[in-house]
Amino acid sequence: RRFKSGPRHLLEGAPPGPFVVFPMTAAAPPSRVNLSLFALALGGFAIGTTEFATMGVLPNIAHSLHTSIPSAGQLISLYALGVVVGAPLFAVLGARMRRKTLLVLLMAIFALGNFASVLAPNFAVLALARFASGLPHGAFLGIGSVVAASLLPQARAHAFAMMMLGLTVANIVGVPVATVLGQQFGWRSTYVLVTVVAALTMVAVFLWIPLDDVHDDAGIRRELGALRRYQVWMALLIGAIGFGGFFAVYSYIAPTMTKVAGLHSSQIWIVLMIFGIGMTLGNVVGGRLADRNVVRTIYIGLGGVLVILVAFTVAAHHAIPAVACVFGLGMMGSVAIPALQTRLMDVSADAQSLAAALNHSALNIANSLGAWLGGLVIAAGYGYASTGWVGAALAVGGIAIVSVSVVTGRQRA
Repeated sequence: RRFKSGPRHLLEGAPPGPFVVFPMTAAAPPSRVNLSLFALALGGFAIGTTEFATMGVLPNIAHSLHTSIPSAGQLISLYALGVVVGAPLFAVLGARMRRKTLLVLLMAIFALGNFASVLAPNFAVLALARFASGLPHGAFLGIGSVVAASLLPQARAHAFAMMMLGLTVANIVGVPVATVLGQQFGWRSTYVLVTVVAALTMVAVFLWIPLDDVHDDAGIRRELGALRRYQVWMALLIGAIGFGGFFAVYSYIAPTMTKVAGLHSSQIWIVLMIFGIGMTLGNVVGGRLADRNVVRTIYIGLGGVLVILVAFTVAAHHAIPAVACVFGLGMMGSVAIPALQTRLMDVSADAQSLAAALNHSALNIANSLGAWLGGLVIAAGYGYASTGWVGAALAVGGIAIVSVSVVTGRQRA
């Protein structure tokens, strides 16, 4: 199977030679593989909960620490900044460590950051704690995706999707539960929940992830070698630009649903849950599709996002069509993510840890870019529905980058 897939990887822009897979074990039993993927998914659940639950308790934080809501919103930006900085930093510094050991260490730092958020006496300490909490985010998911791929080398994208299932399920279960806890028992209880799940993840990773070997040529220089590869940068651009459209709409979904679609604020949690269901379904489908054809799945995901965002500019004015678009946006955006992660692992050859971690930095850049551009058109007076046009333009940009990447990859091959 691997020999047959070789030419396809060459045509899609992978470096010459056989695709590099570093197996964790020669043949792990299915039960052990499932437990390992569950341990990684549990970490994704903790990460997804802390990332999005902050938005739900933002007014409570602002009131408790005597600051304004816009000022408290900086906590979200600081967490995202931590992701962007920490993903490549930990991937490079941990290049000579066993991946199992590195995953435990990353989750320990994540747990400490969230526990510090619980104890923060003032806004300045909380801001520092949220930045620290974001540092392990991208590296854990990036290294975890490499580990997942090594457990199921014949279905790498599916394995990555199973790990990311925790992140998507967090939007259905973790975020609503953490938000309710924060509103009923104080915002600090939100981070207590995350700290507990993070501690459980550390135990699960220690018990169930197979112990891997450190390769003789592993090191900082090899990982940094990914940054010399043209196709790695192209794949990162796909994430940073193409997924900006996804976040241009999602960042303002609450005011759009209440001020344009006519829903009551008490119904927003239902919209977010529907969005999470769409993400979960898209993640599973995308993993299956990407194992058949990586580039085609990226086209399908970004193409679907483009169509839905154009439709959203009209559908946003009516409740049911607007919610349907929210579901579709979550689903089609998630279809492309396993494929994009697999693409990065394909074109990075033997520097997969850094490339996989950088994918999450790129997605957080997309988050910032989409939210910023969407805010510009809203501030200019074009209305909340206009974020759909901004998102559609960014999705077109992502599709164009995919096309350039494939064409240049074929020429070089």
